[in-house]
Amino acid sequence: MSIAYSIRQSMEKGSWIRQMFEAGARLKAEHGVENVFDFSLGNPILEPPKDVHANLRKLLENPEPGMHRYMPNGGFSDARSAIADRLSQDTGLAFSAEHVLFTSGAGGAINVALRSLLDPGDEVIIFAPYFAEYIFYIQHHGGKARVAHCGKSFLPDRESLSSCLTARTKAVLLNSPNNPTGVVYPTETIAEICKEIQLAEERHGTKIYLISDEAYRRLTFDSMVPPHVFRHHVRSIVAASHSKDLGLAGERIGYLAMNPLWDEANEFTDAAIFALRTLGFVNAPAIMQRLVAKIQGASVDVSEYESKRDFLYRELTGMGYECVKPTGAFYMFPKSPIQDDLKFMSILQSMLVLTTPGVGFGTPGHFRIAFSVEDDVLDRSLVAFQAGLEQALSAG
Repeated sequence: MSIAYSIRQSMEKGSWIRQMFEAGARLKAEHGVENVFDFSLGNPILEPPKDVHANLRKLLENPEPGMHRYMPNGGFSDARSAIADRLSQDTGLAFSAEHVLFTSGAGGAINVALRSLLDPGDEVIIFAPYFAEYIFYIQHHGGKARVAHCGKSFLPDRESLSSCLTARTKAVLLNSPNNPTGVVYPTETIAEICKEIQLAEERHGTKIYLISDEAYRRLTFDSMVPPHVFRHHVRSIVAASHSKDLGLAGERIGYLAMNPLWDEANEFTDAAIFALRTLGFVNAPAIMQRLVAKIQGASVDVSEYESKRDFLYRELTGMGYECVKPTGAFYMFPKSPIQDDLKFMSILQSMLVLTTPGVGFGTPGHFRIAFSVEDDVLDRSLVAFQAGLEQALSAG
């Protein structure tokens, strides 16, 4: 079959993901779903808040004329205004509907932003560990991904970023709270990143855009509040999602928010609307736009994820695993007890535990655990994690 060479290459590079799915399906068929501990996918387990179902019921029982028709590609103006009002309250900046576009989740938002900004050969800097799909998003739109690195605490390294910034840099893509580490970047880190961006702009006479993937912004622990990027860099764009904070991952509703201090925001908005249409998204789901606009103050009970984090972190580190304690999202990124994380993943699979190898996130020697699972699964998996650790260490 003559599929595109670029797609074939991407599929080959991501083949370990397919192997993981295949292994999971095989294990569940052989041993029963209830006996396999699946930590491979970041699928939110908490059900949507009651406000979601209550308001959805109201929308369906009292439909507005034209509720299911096309609307402006960027979304219903009043719904965009509701998002803008919330952003204004949170940031102290004057957001309006023109600064917000509804998208098909944060992934759709990032693709729209990249399509709007990139010319062939433009470079986008990402930080390892990174969400694996970023590489493919950038390639799909003709760009080249350059990987900067993080320190031991998984915070972006300023010197590594500086070395990656060139005259071809078009954007820097951040992700905080981070997938796969669960680390939240503090204000000081955001400020340092933006300072390096601004120095590079002066050095090369270019304009560099900051894209902040904030799909997990409202899922933070230990009273941590992620800083907003808007006051740190004028050409800043936020990709947001309600997949996790409202438990609506399958509904694909998110938005792009442009910095109201950016004097060229209108030009970017026009480009993003064009990209929405021509990439085939056309518009975000109409009912979901109406719904999330009415419940901007609602959220799942984040304390449940925090409790799972506390339990798993305490138990794994007590066994001897090394791990940076996550402060957001629902991921943990321990160090593999052996350098070959793919080999360790195989050991865990033999214990009926499914995890994701760090090599897929640009950071070999680690593995990701998505702890958005039932407490019973966490509890029963501990014996397997202990046995996997002991087997790996004994094998050298």
